[in-house]
Amino acid sequence: MKWIEISIKTTTEAVEAVANILYDAGVSGVAIEDPNDFLLLEQNNKDWDYVDEALLSPDFAEGALVKAYLPASADLVDKIELIKESVAYLPEYGLNIGLGEVTTIEVSEEDWSTSWKQYYKPIKIGKNILVKPTWEDYQQQADELIIEMDPGMAFGTGTHETTMMCVMELEERVKENSTVFDIGCGSGILAIAAAKVGAKEVVAIDLDLVAVEVAKKNVVENHVEATVEVVHGDLMDKLSAKADVVVANIIADIIIRLAKDIKQFLKDDGVFISSGIIIDKVEQVKESLEENGLEIVKVNKMGEWAAIVSKIKGEINE
Repeated sequence: MKWIEISIKTTTEAVEAVANILYDAGVSGVAIEDPNDFLLLEQNNKDWDYVDEALLSPDFAEGALVKAYLPASADLVDKIELIKESVAYLPEYGLNIGLGEVTTIEVSEEDWSTSWKQYYKPIKIGKNILVKPTWEDYQQQADELIIEMDPGMAFGTGTHETTMMCVMELEERVKENSTVFDIGCGSGILAIAAAKVGAKEVVAIDLDLVAVEVAKKNVVENHVEATVEVVHGDLMDKLSAKADVVVANIIADIIIRLAKDIKQFLKDDGVFISSGIIIDKVEQVKESLEENGLEIVKVNKMGEWAAIVSKIKGEINE
């Protein structure tokens, strides 16, 4: 079978939106090459043990590159045109898409099924959490907590700055008896991380049915099914209880939407970890949280992204 590789040159800011366009067109996974990920790792030399510099594409100099594959079919031309139109429309939502260039090449099924794996190596994304692809051999260190991931269906593999910041906060704030809600769970990586660092109960929610199935598979793969429940739902609509920790790694606009309801799902001393926030929207998100009765505990920044930690006003015990 012949496959068409679709490559989109864009910016770090627009990577998630571009990936969503590709999913809507029917791809089953994406590969993201982002120079900011490597620049981030360069600041922490020990992580370079997991990165092959030879994999850096010359295209990196022009921004992030998002790749996906579609089978050759009668409607392929229409799908590619729709992708191009959708990418071109993203600036209407205030996103800087950079070049926004969409290119295609034909590849064989054998090339498609294996070539993307070279970009995915074990990488430490927190103090103790390390993400490892399922096919890689790795000698676990004494203090490491391993998350096994197969990014064939994508939805988050742990290497993005927003995921790293959320994992670092989960490591710090999840206690032995904690209940955790992961809103917009994608691959389930944050829910799995919460379970690995000791949470008693984790509920992971996503609106995308494919993401829900991927998360369920990853939960089983990591042997945390006794702790993590994966649910199909829209944000908080399937929740009735309260959590010690709510984490949402989505986008700024959705976090602003969540802000008005989040207090209903936080215990009095609970914490809300929110990320997926581009730097330009940090103040807007902070204002929304504060207007809805939350107090900002911490703002972390990494690359072009931020994570905001907040609690119910009067309940901050740092």
